[in-house]
Amino acid sequence: MASEFSTKEYEKRMDGALEVLAKEFAGLRAGRAATSLVTPLSVRAYGDATQPLEQLASVTVVDARTLSIQVWDSGVVSAVEKAINESNLGLTPQTEGAVIRLHLPSPSAERRQDLAKMAARYAEEARIAVRNIRRDAIDSVRKQEKEKAVSQDEAQRYCDLVQKVTDNHIAKIDEALRDKERIIATP
Repeated sequence: MASEFSTKEYEKRMDGALEVLAKEFAGLRAGRAATSLVTPLSVRAYGDATQPLEQLASVTVVDARTLSIQVWDSGVVSAVEKAINESNLGLTPQTEGAVIRLHLPSPSAERRQDLAKMAARYAEEARIAVRNIRRDAIDSVRKQEKEKAVSQDEAQRYCDLVQKVTDNHIAKIDEALRDKERIIATP
C-alpha cells in the first residue's frame, strides 16, 4: 500500500540550479578570454530586429587574453561593434575588415575581489535554490505521511534521502565556487 518515493524530480531541479550557476560563472570575466563572454550579446542588425551574436559571426579564442569575432556579413560589422561597446563589458573592439578583435586587460586586484564577491553571491543563490527544492521534497513527504500514504519510519528514510541528495548538490556548488575563485585569483 505504501507508495515509493523518488528523488529523481528533485535531483533534476537541483541539477538545473547547478546549470544556472555554471552559466552565471561563465559570464564572469576573470581575465581569461572565453567565447561565453560575448556569445550572449544581442546585435541590432538588418533593421530593428535583434539577433544573437552567434547567428551573425563565429567567436574564437586566439590566446589567453584575445577573442576574435569573424563577422560573416561585412554589412553588420558596425552593428556588432556597437553591441560590444554598449554591453558594459569594458572592452574596446579593434576592427580589421570583417574581423573584430577584443583584447582583455588583466583585471586589477580590486576587480578580482569584486569578481570573487559576485561568484560567492551566485553560489549562495544556487544554494538557496537547492534548499528550496529540498523544502518542497520534504513537504511532499510530510504530506504523504499525514495522509497515511507512508509510515513515519518511511517518511524519515525519505527525508534522509532528500538531505543526502541536497548535501551532494551543495558540495558541487562549493566545489564550483572554489574552482571559480581559483581562476579569478590567477593573474
